[in-house]
Amino acid sequence: MKAEDRVKIYNRIFKYVFWLLLLTFLTLYFSQSTGYYEFKQQKKVIYTAEQIKKFEADVASGKDVHIEDYMESTNKDYSNKASDIGLSFSETLGNIVKSGIEGFFDSINKMVEE
Repeated sequence: MKAEDRVKIYNRIFKYVFWLLLLTFLTLYFSQSTGYYEFKQQKKVIYTAEQIKKFEADVASGKDVHIEDYMESTNKDYSNKASDIGLSFSETLGNIVKSGIEGFFDSINKMVEE
């Protein structure tokens, strides 16, 4: 490979990395300057205050109180079409491999028994 080709490759890599870093910086800068993070934190504070009021009202009225009723659900559902297809493919492949291994060991078992 010629030195000129290497320089072209390095320049191309540098350009892509530079643009990626610039885009990342601009995204973070604008999210910070528009107050996106503070807005998200404020929503959490408001939710917590509402849940505290709800808890206090339930305790005052003598209801049966469980912590799960006042906590935000932390279980996120990441399922989508791609993950469902991947799961079904994985299960199918697992069943094929399992039947192949069982068949292999069954044939070895028959050879040993004979």
